[in-house]
Amino acid sequence: MEIVRMNKDHYDEVLGMMRVFYDSPAVLHTSSYKVLKNDIDACIGDNPYLDGYVFTVETQIAGYAMVSKSFTTEYGGLCGWIEDLYIKPEYRRRGIAKEFFTTLPSLYPDIVRFKLEVEPENERAIATYENCGYSLLHYNIMEMVMIED
Repeated sequence: MEIVRMNKDHYDEVLGMMRVFYDSPAVLHTSSYKVLKNDIDACIGDNPYLDGYVFTVETQIAGYAMVSKSFTTEYGGLCGWIEDLYIKPEYRRRGIAKEFFTTLPSLYPDIVRFKLEVEPENERAIATYENCGYSLLHYNIMEMVMIED
C-alpha cells in the first residue's frame, strides 16, 4: 500500500468515492457535487488548510483521506482533523487505515493533536480508530452553517 498526495489525475475517482461516502450513514449531511468538487480543488490546489491523499494498492486507488489544519488552544499548537477517510469495500480490513494513522505523525510533525468524527453506530470504525490510539471525546459538537448546499 502506498499513500500519495492527491493530484488532478485522481480527481474523477476521488469524486466518485466522495459521492459514495457522503451518501452513506457514515456522515450526517450529504453534500452537493459543487461542495465535493470544491474540496478536491482545495486538496490539489494551493489551499494551505486542506490536504488530500489517495491510498493505492498495486497501482489501483483503494481509498482516500482529507486532513484539514487548524490551531488548538487546548493544546497550544496545530490540530489535524481527519475530515474524510474512505476505503473501498473490496480493500477494507487490509490494514490501510492503520497504516494511514501510523504515517500521519511523520506527514505532520508539527501537529500536536489529531481529531476525527465518527458516528456512534459505526462500531467497526470506532474499533479501528481505538486500535490506532484514538479515544472518544465527550464533547457535543454544535454548528451554524453559513452556506447553502
